[in-house]
Amino acid sequence: MKPDGAAAPGSVSLRDSVRPTDAAAVRAMVAATGFFVPAEVEVAVELVEERLRRGLDSGYLFLFAELAGRTVGYTCYGPIACAVGSYDLYWIVVDPAHQGHGLGRRLVAATEQRIRDAGGRHIYAETSGRELYTPTRAFYERCGYEVVAVLPDFYAPGDDKVVYRKVLRPA
Repeated sequence: MKPDGAAAPGSVSLRDSVRPTDAAAVRAMVAATGFFVPAEVEVAVELVEERLRRGLDSGYLFLFAELAGRTVGYTCYGPIACAVGSYDLYWIVVDPAHQGHGLGRRLVAATEQRIRDAGGRHIYAETSGRELYTPTRAFYERCGYEVVAVLPDFYAPGDDKVVYRKVLRPA
């Protein structure tokens, strides 16, 4: 544990399984970031619930980071329908109390490895062009993602959609 109470990335364990308690953990983490409106928080929770209902047939894959039995971060990703080897990274969220210590990078790297192992070639991530999301865009860029499209006024007037892509190299 770091002096401020945040976890060192090495002490965090990762799991792929989805548990019923994950819906509440995802709700709390996504809301705590302050980036998402209530409807977006509900979408994040709905993906967990869909996975619990339909299993792998849902198309949603998850990777959860846990510290002392508490979920402190996660990714949600899945293959893009009708594309060969292309995946969407739908969500990456780290509990604000655990940000800035490499956990997000660890989650992304582990997610990329799982996608690579499944034959994935590309990962796409979408985010907002608003100023609030400048740290999010910088994070993707630090992780090796490049902007491949900007859709003006996509989410709302003045709120562009920025699409990132990372080409996966074979291991």
